[in-house]
Amino acid sequence: MLSFDTLIKAKTLLGLSDRVTLSEIKSRYKMMMKQWHPDKHPDDIQTAHAMSTQINEAYAIILEYCSKYEFNFDENFLKDKTITPQEWWAKKFGGR
Repeated sequence: MLSFDTLIKAKTLLGLSDRVTLSEIKSRYKMMMKQWHPDKHPDDIQTAHAMSTQINEAYAIILEYCSKYEFNFDENFLKDKTITPQEWWAKKFGGR
C-alpha cells in the first residue's frame, strides 16, 4: 500500500503540481532523466546515478498511484454518483 508521505515525496522530487496530467508527468520525468543522466556528469557519476535512481523510483510511485485511480466519465455513472448542491446541503444539515 502506498503511503501518503511516499507519494508526496515522489511528487516533490519530480516538481509536480497538484493538478498535473499524465503527459506532463512523463515530460517532467524525461527532462529530469536527461538532466541527471550519469553521462552528463562524468565528474560526479555517483551523485548522478543516485539522482537518476531516485527519479526512476519517484516516477514508478506516481504511475502506480495513477494506475489505481479510477476514472469513469460515463454520463449515467456521473448522474448516479453526483448530487446537486441542494441535495448535498440537505444530506449534510437536514432538509428544508
